[in-house]
Amino acid sequence: MENCIYRDPRAPVEARVTDLLSRMTLHEKLGQMTQIERSVATPSVLADLSIGSVLSLGGSSPFENASSEDWAEMIDGFQRSALESRLGIPLLYGVDAVHGNNNVYGATIFPHNIGLGATRDEELARKIGVATALEVRACGSQYTFAPTVAVCKDPRWGRCYESFSEDTDIVRKMSSIISGLQGQPPNGHPFGYPFLAGRDNVVACAKHFVGDGGTHDGINEGNTMSSYEELESIHLAPYIDCLSQGVCTIMASYTSWNGTPMHTSKYLLTDVLKGKLGFKGFIITDCAALDRLSKPFGSNYRRCVLQAISAGIDMVMVPLRYQLYLDDLRMLVESGEIPMSRIDDAVERILRVKFVAGLFEYPLSNRSLLDKVGCKLHRELAREAVRKSLVLLKNGKDITKPFLPLDKNAKRILVAGQHADDLGFQCGGWTKTWDGQGGRVTIGTTILDAIKATVGEETELVYEQNPSLDTFSSNQPFSFSIVVVGEAPYCESGGDSKDLIIPFNGSKLIRFVAERVPTLVVLISGRPMHLETSVLERVEGLIAAWLPGSEGAGVTDVIFGDHEFQGRLPMSWFRKVDQLPMNPAASTCYDPLFPIGFGLTSKNQLMDAVEGKKTEGIISSV
Repeated sequence: MENCIYRDPRAPVEARVTDLLSRMTLHEKLGQMTQIERSVATPSVLADLSIGSVLSLGGSSPFENASSEDWAEMIDGFQRSALESRLGIPLLYGVDAVHGNNNVYGATIFPHNIGLGATRDEELARKIGVATALEVRACGSQYTFAPTVAVCKDPRWGRCYESFSEDTDIVRKMSSIISGLQGQPPNGHPFGYPFLAGRDNVVACAKHFVGDGGTHDGINEGNTMSSYEELESIHLAPYIDCLSQGVCTIMASYTSWNGTPMHTSKYLLTDVLKGKLGFKGFIITDCAALDRLSKPFGSNYRRCVLQAISAGIDMVMVPLRYQLYLDDLRMLVESGEIPMSRIDDAVERILRVKFVAGLFEYPLSNRSLLDKVGCKLHRELAREAVRKSLVLLKNGKDITKPFLPLDKNAKRILVAGQHADDLGFQCGGWTKTWDGQGGRVTIGTTILDAIKATVGEETELVYEQNPSLDTFSSNQPFSFSIVVVGEAPYCESGGDSKDLIIPFNGSKLIRFVAERVPTLVVLISGRPMHLETSVLERVEGLIAAWLPGSEGAGVTDVIFGDHEFQGRLPMSWFRKVDQLPMNPAASTCYDPLFPIGFGLTSKNQLMDAVEGKKTEGIISSV
């Protein structure tokens, strides 16, 4: 079949799609609509079933601490098996590279989206997309399930850190990361042009369509209750920007809208997204989402398949029960319950993305990119992102006497808190594993590492994870302390929180140290946390550092004065949990501890632009 139109890279994309589709059997079409996990992707399964896509679930890697080259060897092996199928249709291999290629040991880990939202820097986001794409392609993958463009309205949501902001306009602005991941489509027309056909870009995936950040009480996989007008103006709006950048795939949400599971909403998936908005790429399910539908539809898995495919789902992330899914889908087509036109539409969309992405010309990994993984340039970019994301919330008990910047040559400094020297905690969830873990999970610089590299040679630096009274018994007093506290890694429902209290007795640790020495608190978290009045009153300085990733030196760049604070809150910082969710537009009852947009400089100047309520007196009040 070497002379077929679909094999000709000079032929128009739509002509190639039409030609290949005409040659496919039903068996092959259904295979293309299937995404399976790498652990079940045997050579025979890939070739015989014409599987369309393979993924690595969070933490699913070739082996412990596998390098990008190890990943490339694995993925190329899967790809060669797929190319052995009758028509030789290449695989699209997907990974959750949500803040860098975070599955791979040694890759650059960027701040999570909530931190990027604090920068308001859309060009920075684009550059991070470029760097991430290079590190993903180096490992052989061509597809990332990113970015999340949810508008998070409630920090109790366990995926809050995956959102850029509670403000729709900020989320829209930061969606520029898509242009970095995929490259810029020519003339704003992504399909029909091989703008991804080089070997430096990846297929992006805007998620989770739609309303996942607006569920009742911030419950993950919950129900978003709103009018269509509200859904459109708040949660749907960022997808317009994603489409304008040519995003190739969109992932449906586990959540429901007014009680209807998103994976079964033909109105939103087909009528709105594909019809009204003109989306030409493919819609993919979230992981094992059809199994989630068993609750409304009982144990009838075939009905779950029917509802999802009929609603407009094109590719199903199975990821393990692929044979049951394929058998049920075939029976539904052969019985006429799912028309062949719906199958052809789905496969056309999948093939279109594969042609646009250049997979037929470049199916294998680009080993020339291996030296880009964790390179100095990318780590400097991540470091820049960290320092731009830091939000200074308090700087001195007297605003006329700023506490920061700290003195690099101070005689004696205390550093306290587990988070000061835990790279895994610093990176958060979706790092090495699905929910993340503590410890030296990858290559990087902890905040303590960075402090050690910054202070003067004559400075005595004392690190104690949990200081005691003995810590302060020396005749030589501490000049100041840096207490680093925050959340342990988590993801999705495991991160849902009703109280948002700083874990590990963080508030107690802060009070204990701050009562004895002037203290700067650095809070490592994926969202605003409950700040007790007794904590705020005792500390000299407070910084929201979010989940900064692998480059802790971005923190010391700012606290020791080499760079100025630039970050502004991407979310309102509540006083009490019972205020949630907060609404800056409701001026009569909007009473945050710090409003969205709040951020100080080291001179205690409020940043120029503050979204939401006016902030007169806000500095002196804390």
